[in-house]
Amino acid sequence: MNRRISFFYFSLFIAVSSSIILSCTRINDATDLGDGLIPLVDNVNTFDTTITVETYNDSFWLSNSNPLLTDSFRISKRATHILGKISNDPLFGSTDAKIYLQLKPFNYKYAFENHSDSLYIDSVVLILDYVETYGDTNALQTVQVSEIATSSVFRYDSNYLIRQATFPTIGVLGSKNNFAPNILNDSIKAYKDTTKNQLRIRLSDAFGTRLLLYDSTATGAYFSDSAFNSKFRGFAIESTSGNALMGFNLASGKTRLALYYRYKNVPRQDTTVRYFTFDGVSANANYITRNNYIGSQAFPTFGNGQDALVYLQNTPGTFARIKIPDLLNTPNCVVHRAELIAEQIYDASDLLFTRPDALLLDVRDTALKFLYRFMPYDFEYNQGTRENNGFQLGYAGKKTVDAFGNPITVWKFNISRYVQNVLTRREPLHELRISTSPDVVGFYQPSILGGGVPIQISLNSSIGKGRVRLAGGNYADPTKKMRLRIVYSKI
Repeated sequence: MNRRISFFYFSLFIAVSSSIILSCTRINDATDLGDGLIPLVDNVNTFDTTITVETYNDSFWLSNSNPLLTDSFRISKRATHILGKISNDPLFGSTDAKIYLQLKPFNYKYAFENHSDSLYIDSVVLILDYVETYGDTNALQTVQVSEIATSSVFRYDSNYLIRQATFPTIGVLGSKNNFAPNILNDSIKAYKDTTKNQLRIRLSDAFGTRLLLYDSTATGAYFSDSAFNSKFRGFAIESTSGNALMGFNLASGKTRLALYYRYKNVPRQDTTVRYFTFDGVSANANYITRNNYIGSQAFPTFGNGQDALVYLQNTPGTFARIKIPDLLNTPNCVVHRAELIAEQIYDASDLLFTRPDALLLDVRDTALKFLYRFMPYDFEYNQGTRENNGFQLGYAGKKTVDAFGNPITVWKFNISRYVQNVLTRREPLHELRISTSPDVVGFYQPSILGGGVPIQISLNSSIGKGRVRLAGGNYADPTKKMRLRIVYSKI
């Protein structure tokens, strides 16, 4: 009898243990779709359904007629500035990125050694602090530096849009020809400056002599900042060839203008260097144009109905609108998990032009003064710390491989609370937007009806770089197409 009881309890222990192990395995399988635990899908108490979505590609550049769809990203002094030219991206066509900046004397009432007739230019070099390259690092670039016209309105206290029109120029000061970006992290030895991660562009000696001849008298360029601006407005830097974008840090202190010169110091001539730097009264701008989508894969999809493929390009670029009309036909239920699943469709050019760091899902809300706002209930933002729960929302995606072993990323956006409130009719069904980085959206708190303030966030490390192609709502393969998966229980 005791043996039977012992055997019974032993069997019960094995059964319960097996059940726990099996349940844990099933739960973990389910939660591969996102964070948190969800119940076992048994089709008795808990169910699993997939809802079709509609996807529509759109471009910030091609939506200029509608200011509500035009991005308004502004570049700060400390942000990575992008320079270069992408001439051959099969998915998105070409990109052109220009940098405008001012470099100023260390202080005013500025004077060089001795008198101007005793100064002799050796060379003048524009130095940019190199950060990164996006694209083909072997494709040869040519970078040209021009002078911004003194009549141009280029101010240090203005924060310019990255889509703002260029500033007029009045002549070329110098260039660096036919170099590959992969050399920019090489060590460089120069007079009083041995370092690496620099783009050095020699400018004309005539321009250097001009700087030497300015003086600090009441009518001279070095008398004050406004006097210097009236004589020299700044630099316009652009690439005339290449297939990559290069990132530079203007505010690091390593970006500067080096003026190498000699002066008479009887009985010998000494060589020295003076630096003009990017300081608090230096203006900056970064102008990026997606200037030719024609011929690219993305171009035919803009404004032509539902799309089988979604094309997302980092700011300033493209976005996709997502509609889920069938969600309103779903009966009210307890939502354990609701996720919008978006899978990358690999292209060979992805090896050069990599995906963005993150994607964001937000909603269009015509009831509020903000056209787009953060995902209601599921996106949280702390105004004090400027932190958000984007990682839990799913903005980073998960790296994996497709059936052919190609590297891809799958995004699974957790919008469970939003979907629950749509089903209970507490929240209207919105059109969604998926993009690489929003411009200004409404910070929304569900407890404050209609509440919100405009917040600019950036999920990606810099503008300009990063793009990805995703399966859309009517993609041919149902296992890859964008869709909404819901795990729920009946009420």
